[in-house]
Amino acid sequence: MLKTIKNIAYGAVAILAVTAFAPASISHAATFDLSEVMPESNFGTQNVKKFADEVRSATDGRVDIQVHAGGALGFKGPEHLRAVRDGLVPMADVLGSQQIGDQPLFGLENVPFLVSSMADLHVLHKFWRPEIEKVATKYNQKFLFYVPSPKQYMYLKIKADSVEQLQGIKIRGADKTTVDTMKAIGMAGVQIPWGELIPALASGRVDGVATSATSGVDGKFWEFLKFIYPSNHTWGSNIVSINLDAWNKISADDQKTVMDLAAKLEPTFWDVARDKDLQSVATMQEHGMELVEISPAMFAEMQAKAKGLLEEYLTRVPEAKPIVDAYLAELGRD
Repeated sequence: MLKTIKNIAYGAVAILAVTAFAPASISHAATFDLSEVMPESNFGTQNVKKFADEVRSATDGRVDIQVHAGGALGFKGPEHLRAVRDGLVPMADVLGSQQIGDQPLFGLENVPFLVSSMADLHVLHKFWRPEIEKVATKYNQKFLFYVPSPKQYMYLKIKADSVEQLQGIKIRGADKTTVDTMKAIGMAGVQIPWGELIPALASGRVDGVATSATSGVDGKFWEFLKFIYPSNHTWGSNIVSINLDAWNKISADDQKTVMDLAAKLEPTFWDVARDKDLQSVATMQEHGMELVEISPAMFAEMQAKAKGLLEEYLTRVPEAKPIVDAYLAELGRD
Protein backbone atom coordinates (compact mmCIF):
# COMPACT_ATOMS: atom_id res chain seq x y z
CA MET A 1 0.00 0.00 0.00
CA LEU A 2 2.78 2.46 0.92
CA LYS A 3 4.58 1.68 -2.34
CA THR A 4 1.35 2.33 -4.27
CA ILE A 5 0.84 5.65 -2.51
CA LYS A 6 4.41 6.71 -3.24
CA ASN A 7 4.07 5.71 -6.90
CA ILE A 8 0.93 7.83 -7.12
CA ALA A 9 2.78 10.75 -5.52
CA TYR A 10 5.70 10.38 -7.92
CA GLY A 11 3.28 10.23 -10.83
CA ALA A 12 1.54 13.42 -9.73
CA VAL A 13 4.83 15.22 -9.33
CA ALA A 14 6.00 13.98 -12.72
CA ILE A 15 2.87 15.51 -14.27
CA LEU A 16 3.77 18.82 -12.64
CA ALA A 17 7.31 18.49 -13.96
CA VAL A 18 6.15 17.74 -17.48
CA THR A 19 3.89 20.78 -17.34
CA ALA A 20 6.83 22.91 -16.24
CA PHE A 21 9.04 21.57 -19.01
CA ALA A 22 6.44 21.78 -21.80
CA PRO A 23 7.59 23.75 -24.83
CA ALA A 24 6.53 27.37 -24.65
CA SER A 25 7.60 30.72 -25.94
CA ILE A 26 10.36 32.11 -23.74
CA SER A 27 8.30 35.27 -23.38
CA HIS A 28 5.68 33.28 -21.43
CA ALA A 29 5.87 32.48 -17.73
CA ALA A 30 7.54 29.24 -16.76
CA THR A 31 6.49 27.80 -13.41
CA PHE A 32 8.91 25.51 -11.58
CA ASP A 33 7.94 23.59 -8.45
CA LEU A 34 10.73 23.39 -5.88
CA SER A 35 10.82 20.59 -3.31
CA GLU A 36 11.91 21.62 0.21
CA VAL A 37 11.93 19.12 3.08
CA MET A 38 12.36 21.67 5.86
CA PRO A 39 9.29 23.32 7.39
CA GLU A 40 7.96 26.72 6.40
CA SER A 41 9.50 28.38 9.46
CA ASN A 42 13.04 27.14 8.83
CA PHE A 43 15.54 29.81 7.79
CA GLY A 44 16.57 27.72 4.78
CA THR A 45 13.02 27.61 3.51
CA GLN A 46 12.68 31.35 4.05
CA ASN A 47 15.92 31.94 2.13
CA VAL A 48 14.65 29.89 -0.80
CA LYS A 49 11.31 31.71 -0.77
CA LYS A 50 13.07 35.07 -0.78
CA PHE A 51 15.13 33.97 -3.77
CA ALA A 52 11.97 32.82 -5.55
CA ASP A 53 10.23 36.14 -4.84
CA GLU A 54 13.15 38.18 -6.16
CA VAL A 55 13.47 36.02 -9.28
CA ARG A 56 9.76 36.40 -9.96
CA SER A 57 9.98 40.17 -9.54
CA ALA A 58 13.18 40.64 -11.55
CA THR A 59 11.86 38.58 -14.49
CA ASP A 60 8.39 40.17 -14.40
CA GLY A 61 6.94 36.76 -13.60
CA ARG A 62 8.54 34.94 -16.51
CA VAL A 63 10.37 32.66 -14.06
CA ASP A 64 7.97 31.62 -11.30
CA ILE A 65 9.46 29.34 -8.63
CA GLN A 66 6.87 27.77 -6.35
CA VAL A 67 8.40 26.54 -3.07
CA HIS A 68 6.71 23.50 -1.47
CA ALA A 69 7.96 23.23 2.13
CA GLY A 70 7.80 20.39 4.63
CA GLY A 71 8.24 17.64 2.05
CA ALA A 72 4.83 18.48 0.56
CA LEU A 73 5.75 17.01 -2.83
CA GLY A 74 6.49 13.62 -1.31
CA PHE A 75 10.28 13.56 -1.65
CA LYS A 76 12.74 12.90 1.16
CA GLY A 77 16.03 14.81 1.29
CA PRO A 78 18.24 11.94 0.10
CA GLU A 79 16.02 11.60 -3.00
CA HIS A 80 16.41 15.17 -4.21
CA LEU A 81 19.47 14.80 -6.43
CA ARG A 82 17.93 11.93 -8.39
CA ALA A 83 14.44 13.47 -8.43
CA VAL A 84 15.78 16.62 -10.12
CA ARG A 85 17.98 14.58 -12.45
CA ASP A 86 15.05 12.46 -13.58
CA GLY A 87 12.64 15.37 -13.97
CA LEU A 88 10.31 14.18 -11.21
CA VAL A 89 10.51 17.73 -9.90
CA PRO A 90 12.05 20.75 -11.68
CA MET A 91 13.88 22.16 -8.64
CA ALA A 92 14.91 21.15 -5.13
CA ASP A 93 16.85 22.31 -2.10
CA VAL A 94 19.47 19.57 -2.02
CA LEU A 95 21.43 18.79 1.15
CA GLY A 96 24.72 17.73 -0.40
CA SER A 97 25.84 15.46 2.40
CA GLN A 98 22.71 13.33 1.94
CA GLN A 99 23.71 12.55 -1.66
CA ILE A 100 27.01 10.81 -1.00
CA GLY A 101 25.56 7.43 -1.92
CA ASP A 102 25.24 8.76 -5.47
CA GLN A 103 28.31 11.01 -5.49
CA PRO A 104 30.87 10.71 -2.64
CA LEU A 105 32.46 14.08 -3.40
CA PHE A 106 29.45 15.74 -1.76
CA GLY A 107 30.73 14.37 1.54
CA LEU A 108 33.92 16.43 1.61
CA GLU A 109 32.46 19.35 3.58
CA ASN A 110 31.08 16.81 5.99
CA VAL A 111 34.39 15.16 6.90
CA PRO A 112 34.60 15.53 10.70
CA PHE A 113 36.57 18.48 12.08
CA LEU A 114 38.04 19.38 8.65
CA VAL A 115 36.26 22.75 8.70
CA SER A 116 36.14 24.77 11.89
CA SER A 117 34.28 27.94 10.83
CA MET A 118 32.35 29.59 8.02
CA ALA A 119 35.55 31.41 7.07
CA ASP A 120 37.25 28.04 6.58
CA LEU A 121 34.24 26.81 4.63
CA HIS A 122 34.55 29.72 2.20
CA VAL A 123 38.13 28.60 1.49
CA LEU A 124 37.08 24.99 1.00
CA HIS A 125 34.33 26.06 -1.41
CA LYS A 126 36.90 27.91 -3.52
CA PHE A 127 38.40 24.54 -4.48
CA TRP A 128 35.40 22.23 -4.01
CA ARG A 129 32.69 24.01 -5.99
CA PRO A 130 34.30 23.78 -9.45
CA GLU A 131 34.37 19.99 -9.07
CA ILE A 132 30.82 19.84 -7.67
CA GLU A 133 29.59 21.88 -10.64
CA LYS A 134 30.85 19.04 -12.86
CA VAL A 135 28.78 16.65 -10.78
CA ALA A 136 25.73 18.85 -11.31
CA THR A 137 26.10 18.60 -15.07
CA LYS A 138 26.53 14.84 -14.85
CA TYR A 139 23.23 14.69 -12.96
CA ASN A 140 21.41 16.83 -15.55
CA GLN A 141 21.09 19.92 -13.36
CA LYS A 142 22.53 23.29 -12.52
CA PHE A 143 23.36 24.43 -9.00
CA LEU A 144 22.23 28.01 -8.38
CA PHE A 145 23.51 28.82 -4.87
CA TYR A 146 24.88 27.17 -1.73
CA VAL A 147 24.05 27.91 1.91
CA PRO A 148 25.74 26.08 4.80
CA SER A 149 23.91 24.69 7.75
CA PRO A 150 24.90 26.61 10.89
CA LYS A 151 27.18 25.13 13.54
CA GLN A 152 26.52 21.53 14.45
CA TYR A 153 25.59 20.36 17.92
CA MET A 154 24.89 17.13 19.79
CA TYR A 155 21.60 17.13 21.72
CA LEU A 156 21.40 14.62 24.53
CA LYS A 157 19.39 13.63 27.58
CA ILE A 158 22.46 13.36 29.79
CA LYS A 159 25.18 15.75 30.93
CA ALA A 160 28.60 14.35 30.03
CA ASP A 161 32.08 15.71 30.66
CA SER A 162 34.02 12.87 29.05
CA VAL A 163 33.88 10.83 25.85
CA GLU A 164 33.52 7.72 27.98
CA GLN A 165 30.09 8.91 29.14
CA LEU A 166 28.90 9.15 25.52
CA GLN A 167 29.53 5.50 24.75
CA GLY A 168 26.58 3.62 23.29
CA ILE A 169 24.09 6.49 23.21
CA LYS A 170 21.67 6.14 20.30
CA ILE A 171 22.01 9.36 18.29
CA ARG A 172 20.51 10.42 14.96
CA GLY A 173 22.49 11.93 12.09
CA ALA A 174 21.07 13.35 8.85
CA ASP A 175 23.75 11.74 6.68
CA LYS A 176 26.18 8.85 6.61
CA THR A 177 29.27 10.91 7.50
CA THR A 178 27.64 12.34 10.61
CA VAL A 179 26.56 8.84 11.62
CA ASP A 180 30.09 7.53 11.03
CA THR A 181 31.48 10.40 13.12
CA MET A 182 29.18 9.58 16.02
CA LYS A 183 30.17 5.92 15.76
CA ALA A 184 33.87 6.84 15.74
CA ILE A 185 33.34 8.75 18.98
CA GLY A 186 31.73 5.62 20.42
CA MET A 187 28.05 6.45 20.12
CA ALA A 188 25.40 4.35 18.36
CA GLY A 189 24.77 6.54 15.33
CA VAL A 190 21.77 5.96 13.06
CA GLN A 191 20.72 7.81 9.88
CA ILE A 192 17.10 8.98 9.96
CA PRO A 193 15.43 11.45 7.57
CA TRP A 194 14.05 14.62 9.14
CA GLY A 195 10.43 13.58 8.58
CA GLU A 196 10.94 10.48 10.74
CA LEU A 197 12.98 12.09 13.52
CA ILE A 198 10.29 13.31 15.91
CA PRO A 199 8.52 9.92 16.04
CA ALA A 200 11.94 8.32 16.66
CA LEU A 201 12.55 10.67 19.60
CA ALA A 202 9.05 10.16 20.96
CA SER A 203 9.33 6.36 20.78
CA GLY A 204 12.83 6.21 22.26
CA ARG A 205 14.33 4.83 19.07
CA VAL A 206 17.04 7.47 19.55
CA ASP A 207 18.19 9.32 22.67
CA GLY A 208 20.07 12.12 20.92
CA VAL A 209 20.41 14.12 17.73
CA ALA A 210 23.40 15.58 15.89
CA THR A 211 22.26 18.60 13.90
CA SER A 212 22.10 22.41 13.80
CA ALA A 213 20.46 24.75 16.31
CA THR A 214 17.84 25.86 13.81
CA SER A 215 16.75 22.26 13.38
CA GLY A 216 16.68 21.96 17.15
CA VAL A 217 14.09 24.73 17.27
CA ASP A 218 12.15 23.32 14.32
CA GLY A 219 11.92 19.98 16.11
CA LYS A 220 11.18 21.48 19.55
CA PHE A 221 13.96 19.33 20.97
CA TRP A 222 13.23 20.65 24.48
CA GLU A 223 10.26 18.28 24.52
CA PHE A 224 12.63 15.29 24.37
CA LEU A 225 16.20 16.38 25.19
CA LYS A 226 17.95 18.52 27.81
CA PHE A 227 21.58 19.27 26.94
CA ILE A 228 23.19 21.05 23.96
CA TYR A 229 26.83 20.32 23.09
CA PRO A 230 28.51 22.66 20.52
CA SER A 231 30.58 19.89 18.92
CA ASN A 232 30.79 21.59 15.49
CA HIS A 233 31.77 18.18 14.18
CA THR A 234 30.80 18.59 10.53
CA TRP A 235 29.58 21.10 7.96
CA GLY A 236 27.20 20.68 5.07
CA SER A 237 25.59 22.91 2.49
CA ASN A 238 22.14 23.02 1.01
CA ILE A 239 22.22 23.64 -2.73
CA VAL A 240 19.31 25.03 -4.71
CA SER A 241 19.29 23.06 -7.95
CA ILE A 242 17.32 23.15 -11.20
CA ASN A 243 16.93 20.46 -13.84
CA LEU A 244 18.82 21.39 -17.02
CA ASP A 245 15.79 20.74 -19.22
CA ALA A 246 13.87 23.27 -17.13
CA TRP A 247 16.80 25.67 -17.12
CA ASN A 248 17.04 25.57 -20.90
CA LYS A 249 13.41 26.69 -21.18
CA ILE A 250 14.47 30.04 -19.68
CA SER A 251 15.76 32.76 -21.99
CA ALA A 252 19.44 33.66 -21.85
CA ASP A 253 18.62 37.07 -20.38
CA ASP A 254 16.48 35.56 -17.64
CA GLN A 255 19.12 32.92 -16.94
CA LYS A 256 21.61 35.72 -16.35
CA THR A 257 19.13 37.49 -14.06
CA VAL A 258 18.63 34.31 -12.03
CA MET A 259 22.37 33.71 -11.64
CA ASP A 260 23.06 37.36 -10.78
CA LEU A 261 20.43 37.20 -8.04
CA ALA A 262 21.85 33.91 -6.74
CA ALA A 263 25.33 35.47 -6.48
CA LYS A 264 23.94 38.61 -4.87
CA LEU A 265 21.78 36.85 -2.27
CA GLU A 266 24.09 33.98 -1.29
CA PRO A 267 26.31 36.06 1.10
CA THR A 268 23.18 37.38 2.79
CA PHE A 269 21.88 33.83 3.20
CA TRP A 270 25.18 32.81 4.83
CA ASP A 271 24.77 35.70 7.29
CA VAL A 272 21.22 34.53 8.02
CA ALA A 273 22.52 31.05 8.81
CA ARG A 274 25.06 32.51 11.26
CA ASP A 275 22.50 34.76 12.96
CA LYS A 276 19.85 32.05 13.16
CA ASP A 277 22.32 29.79 14.92
CA LEU A 278 22.72 32.27 17.79
CA GLN A 279 19.01 33.00 17.95
CA SER A 280 18.09 29.33 17.94
CA VAL A 281 20.44 28.42 20.79
CA ALA A 282 18.90 31.25 22.83
CA THR A 283 15.40 29.97 22.04
CA MET A 284 16.25 26.46 23.20
CA GLN A 285 17.76 27.85 26.41
CA GLU A 286 14.58 29.83 27.01
CA HIS A 287 12.72 26.52 26.85
CA GLY A 288 14.93 25.00 29.53
CA MET A 289 17.73 23.36 27.57
CA GLU A 290 21.27 23.76 28.88
CA LEU A 291 24.30 24.68 26.74
CA VAL A 292 27.28 22.54 27.84
CA GLU A 293 30.73 23.66 26.76
CA ILE A 294 32.93 20.75 25.75
CA SER A 295 36.25 20.79 27.60
CA PRO A 296 39.45 21.04 25.51
CA ALA A 297 40.48 17.58 26.65
CA MET A 298 37.14 16.02 25.71
CA PHE A 299 37.10 17.82 22.35
CA ALA A 300 40.67 16.70 21.56
CA GLU A 301 39.70 13.10 22.28
CA MET A 302 36.67 13.39 19.98
CA GLN A 303 38.89 14.75 17.21
CA ALA A 304 41.46 12.00 17.70
CA LYS A 305 38.83 9.26 17.53
CA ALA A 306 37.40 10.69 14.29
CA LYS A 307 40.75 11.41 12.59
CA GLY A 308 40.79 8.15 10.69
CA LEU A 309 37.61 9.13 8.84
CA LEU A 310 39.49 11.77 6.80
CA GLU A 311 42.15 9.25 5.81
CA GLU A 312 39.48 6.69 4.94
CA TYR A 313 37.55 9.27 2.91
CA LEU A 314 40.58 10.33 0.86
CA THR A 315 41.40 6.69 0.13
CA ARG A 316 37.83 6.03 -0.99
CA VAL A 317 37.43 9.33 -2.89
CA PRO A 318 40.90 10.10 -4.28
CA GLU A 319 39.61 13.01 -6.39
CA ALA A 320 39.03 14.87 -3.11
CA LYS A 321 42.71 14.82 -2.12
CA PRO A 322 43.87 17.71 -4.38
CA ILE A 323 40.97 19.79 -3.02
CA VAL A 324 41.93 19.06 0.58
CA ASP A 325 45.62 19.69 -0.10
CA ALA A 326 44.89 23.08 -1.71
CA TYR A 327 42.48 23.99 1.11
CA LEU A 328 44.91 23.10 3.90
CA ALA A 329 47.78 24.88 2.11
CA GLU A 330 45.77 28.10 1.85
CA LEU A 331 44.91 27.91 5.56
CA GLY A 332 48.51 27.07 6.46
CA ARG A 333 47.49 23.78 8.09
CA ASP A 334 49.08 20.36 7.80
